[in-house]
Amino acid sequence: MNIAYVYPWDIVGDPAAPARLAALGVDAVALAASYHSTRAATPFHPAHRVLDVPYSAFYLPVRQAAWGRLVPPNPTWTTPDSFLHARDALRAAGLPVHAWTVLTHSSHLGAAHPDLVVRNAFGDPYPYALCPSHEDVGEYCERLVREIVSVGAPDGIILEACGPMGFGHQSVHEKTGGADWTSVQAALLSLCFCPACVPGYADPDRLRALVRSGVDGLPASPGEGPAPGLPASAKASGAARPAGSVEEALGDSAVGVRDRRTGLAASLRARLVAAVRELAPGLPIRTHASPDPWAAGPFATLHAGDPSLDGLVAMCWGTPEEAASNLERLSANLAEGQRLGAYALFLPPKPADAEDLAASFAAFTKAGADELHLYHVGLASPARMSALSEALRLARS
Repeated sequence: MNIAYVYPWDIVGDPAAPARLAALGVDAVALAASYHSTRAATPFHPAHRVLDVPYSAFYLPVRQAAWGRLVPPNPTWTTPDSFLHARDALRAAGLPVHAWTVLTHSSHLGAAHPDLVVRNAFGDPYPYALCPSHEDVGEYCERLVREIVSVGAPDGIILEACGPMGFGHQSVHEKTGGADWTSVQAALLSLCFCPACVPGYADPDRLRALVRSGVDGLPASPGEGPAPGLPASAKASGAARPAGSVEEALGDSAVGVRDRRTGLAASLRARLVAAVRELAPGLPIRTHASPDPWAAGPFATLHAGDPSLDGLVAMCWGTPEEAASNLERLSANLAEGQRLGAYALFLPPKPADAEDLAASFAAFTKAGADELHLYHVGLASPARMSALSEALRLARS
């Protein structure tokens, strides 16, 4: 199955959009029902070319009685019921619609409720990251899913950020690259020390100190010089080095912290799956997932499998080796009949080249994928859409 990702504004107001998507050769559409802020190109839309989306929004009518403390806003840049209009137009073109559902990623709600956001070991808040350790956040995610299923009536649901967000985020005018933090340091900066998370740690003060040391640099081994990713004082003295792994940084605390993190994502996922099954027992449920137990962000950790889901979707935007690793590690834990999707990018920096894309798709299939999740048909130029269409034809031949 090939699933094309789109926003409601890509379809609403563009009568030609559904037929254009159907002509690509895709089997279904992942249509955003809740989504974070962005700035989007709309190369095909008859009414605009650039759309500013200044806050996270819900693309179904907000029924106040359906919500608790956290209430998502409707958009002002498209109609409040744009998901419904887009869904109906896509179905009329023969395309089933899966609700693309972003959960704990909301700068709007995080700014309004700073007590509910992720805080790192230094006390810094991440306003875009709602922490699911808080019951208010778990309740919000469940209410969000219930509204999408009951009001949106999709043909399936795809969960994104089904767990805690972390350090990695494309914030406005992002200026964190110069710190040269490694992936391990970024993972450590993703560990949460908010008031709801701290009681779950055996020794939070010691853990906080270990995380800070892992970010700023561990004591150097004899003979080692300064290493990248350290504060200026550490570099000057040569007295520290970045941790080689999260496990090295946390020592004997690592297993307990890892189990708590993976358990947090698993409990949120189980809550949402139960809500969907109650309302629509046969509705297919997929989630964006990572096999990395320390993962945080859109692709939540799922390193031990989950047979309650109909499908998993792996991040495949990096190198071919990274994509294959993600797919193979998730594939190893698939339940019988469970599908595995490759979240495939055909926007820059990928070339608009059909043969190159087809080769990537073939590699994903070889690594275990039986679905392509194509990002993003609303943002792509005519040349990229043409290349995608040809690549899908080549992949089928």
